[in-house]
Amino acid sequence: MDKALTTVFMIIASVTCAVLVFNSLYPAVIQSSDAMTNMTLRVDDRLKSQIEIIHAAGDGNDALVWVKNVGSLRIAAVERCDIFFGLEGNFARIPHGSGDPHWTYEVENDDEWKPTATLKITIHYGSSLSGRYFVKVSIPNGISDEYYFSE
Repeated sequence: MDKALTTVFMIIASVTCAVLVFNSLYPAVIQSSDAMTNMTLRVDDRLKSQIEIIHAAGDGNDALVWVKNVGSLRIAAVERCDIFFGLEGNFARIPHGSGDPHWTYEVENDDEWKPTATLKITIHYGSSLSGRYFVKVSIPNGISDEYYFSE
């Protein structure tokens, strides 16, 4: 009878340990799975998002930059893009909106920045442009393109 009682207690202890191990490992496995899913979605977004600066030119105190969406996704939140502009070797991030300098935009051939649409960025620089300029456009997910032009 003692052996049977000992065996029952050992089985109960084993089942309890198995449940404790399962309860501690299962949330970690689920969290890791969610992290992998989110990472896959971000990589997929980056692979499907592509831009190309197709032309840039000066216009008095402004620089005009045309950027084409050559990816397969619509690019949202255009005002959250980062624009770097200035003389070659002496450029800075230009904020969107107001102030001096700043940039504004308009979509040229669509109502949103969808695939194949071109974005016209106007950089209001505040002084006349002369020399070789650098411009870099980076969309919110980190995809970017850069371009040099002379005025």
